[in-house]
Amino acid sequence: MSVSLNFCTPHLHSQQFDTTLQSAPSPQSAPSPENARRLEATAALEVQNFERALQLLIPLAAANPKDSRLLYNLGSAQDALDQKTAAESSYRTAIASDPGFLEPHIALGLLLARDNRPGDARAELIAATALPSEDKLLKARALRALARLDERTRPADARDELLGALKLSPETSADTLLSAELAETASNGAPAAEATYRRLLAAHPGDVDATAVLAHFLVQAKRAPEAEELLSAALKTHPGDPGLSLQLAITYAAESKTAEALALVKNLHDLNPQDSQITHLLANLYLAESDYEHAEPLLATLSVQAPQDLTLADTHADALIHLKRFAEAQQILIRAVAQPASFPSPADFGAAAGRLAFAASENNDPAAALQAITLRATVLTSSATVLFLAAISHDKLHHVKPAVQAYKQFLLASHGSLPDQEFEARHRLVALEHMK
Repeated sequence: MSVSLNFCTPHLHSQQFDTTLQSAPSPQSAPSPENARRLEATAALEVQNFERALQLLIPLAAANPKDSRLLYNLGSAQDALDQKTAAESSYRTAIASDPGFLEPHIALGLLLARDNRPGDARAELIAATALPSEDKLLKARALRALARLDERTRPADARDELLGALKLSPETSADTLLSAELAETASNGAPAAEATYRRLLAAHPGDVDATAVLAHFLVQAKRAPEAEELLSAALKTHPGDPGLSLQLAITYAAESKTAEALALVKNLHDLNPQDSQITHLLANLYLAESDYEHAEPLLATLSVQAPQDLTLADTHADALIHLKRFAEAQQILIRAVAQPASFPSPADFGAAAGRLAFAASENNDPAAALQAITLRATVLTSSATVLFLAAISHDKLHHVKPAVQAYKQFLLASHGSLPDQEFEARHRLVALEHMK
């Protein structure tokens, strides 16, 4: 668990907005109208009035299309207002105008990381770390962001990047947390990681991040009761803290205390309806309770936010199937199984194809059901349930011989496990014998 990624912060904490005017006025003269607008835009950025800053910066940037600092400030305002596409364009234009300008490289890298584009983000942050700069704090920030990005996939690189940052600036509590998290990924690193977490918490009693990450570690180590005790105590000091509350809800879920977890996460979701992590957790808790009616709209929202996540699409379709909304489920699954390589594994693809077969069958679309069964068979062996779906689909399409064969295969595979379907299969075999 990474609690201090800093990718979620739209603008740089250490960011210095453009306070350099193209032609500085003399002490005796008033600033020109353009310089006055620049000053006002800078002031708006400093107080985080991003809407006003944007109003001022758009015409200024249009009038000065090569001014890299102005373009960077424009990107910062757009980024803070979650205008990702526009912000990316402004940052890239600023970089094209001045390739040696460090700040837009870092800002663009952070934006791309938040947008789940780690390859592109890494390229920008590496470019930032390679640029000559007198601003050691900014270079250290780039290295820290790169270390966070590499933490899971390139832990050795992440350690080197963190060390590089520490050479440029003092160690922070976030650095200590990252060191512990990197220790977790190392062979037999858990004891060292726990010791680091506890040392950090001893040095900073009540620190929210340190508490949350230690609790997460304890849950992962199957020591959820210890995590619950730690978090409950911390919440007495920081009542209502969203990070601690979310981690406590995760801890409750690990202890199968679903009711307690639901109460916490419902409240968090009401307060943070746009937070996808909270929405995911709430949906999963509803699914654990087989409450598909409440889970489905949450899954629908998440699917819109992450249209390429086929595991999420499959889960959404499964909830719709439980709600007997078979036509909707079928359409989602048709789109999903058209991308077999995008599933986490062949087995996951096969399971989705099986659900598609069931949804199509229930939607009275036997031809689509048979197509889905054929796709499933490329990665999974036939089960009794699938054989029955094949049999009734052939039967509906008046494919007499394939239906008879599939019914017989189903009866051999079922062995009394599906009595209702077995009764129907025997009844249909008698009827089909007269149709040969």
